[in-house]
Amino acid sequence: MPRTSFDELLAAGVHFGHLKRKWNPSMAPFIFTEKKGIHVIDLNKTIVKLDEACAALKQIAKSGRKILFVATKKQAKDIVSEMSKEIDMPYITERWSGGMLTNFGTIRKSIKKMSKIDNMENDGTMQTLSKRERLQVARQRAKLERNLGSIADLTRIPSAIFVVDVLNEKIAVSEAKKLGIPTFAMIDTNSDPTFIDFPIPGNDDATKSIGIIMNAVGDAIKEGLEERKNDRSKQQKQSKAKAPAKKTEEKSDEKKEVKADSKETKKAPKAEAPKKAEPKAETKAEPKADK
Repeated sequence: MPRTSFDELLAAGVHFGHLKRKWNPSMAPFIFTEKKGIHVIDLNKTIVKLDEACAALKQIAKSGRKILFVATKKQAKDIVSEMSKEIDMPYITERWSGGMLTNFGTIRKSIKKMSKIDNMENDGTMQTLSKRERLQVARQRAKLERNLGSIADLTRIPSAIFVVDVLNEKIAVSEAKKLGIPTFAMIDTNSDPTFIDFPIPGNDDATKSIGIIMNAVGDAIKEGLEERKNDRSKQQKQSKAKAPAKKTEEKSDEKKEVKADSKETKKAPKAEAPKKAEPKAETKAEPKADK
């Protein structure tokens, strides 16, 4: 069953593309027609591609891996940040720092620096600094929080990356391709879908269009997380059920051994009492004959 209907996508304006003179020829398979100099996207193909992407994202979420969402354009910032917080996934909505994936070790150091500043505030070390130093540290903390606060819990490279507007986030896409990370993206008629593993053709400039696509993606990830949770609970129940069964088996084995030992003792013949040594008959000395 498709995640969204044709009418819902049509009402949200997902079918609107860019001007004909701005189009990318690689998007030709996803374009339905041209009207008043504007390309119209084939929504039937959008539904198919959206279902494929949602199925793949669901499996990634079910396996417990992280998906990084990237959307720095104004229309998508709030939608992506709210959706990512609901499903507890990392996201970038302010600025893509160069090397965020390819130089992930340095990014982790910056995140640790941010947590170090927090510790300084908690243990009172900040109060020992001068006013000027405190202001500098506070500004540095605010900058790190703005750029990296949303990925503070990301301890390793994400297993997938979802991008809104490929042209705007081309650095993120190129880094993901270098590392072999699967890429998911909303593709408009001015973008190249050949560099994306799971392209979703649609209008990436309208808030409603972005919202309906992100809702479908968010629902798929929620389903994957829910299935993971249910599988874990089932495994825990099974392990608990197996534990007492093993104990009862061990107890029954012990009882059987005890019974077998008692039977063996009953069957065994009683040990005969040692016979008393009979006293030797005294031999009287015969008198010697008189000569």
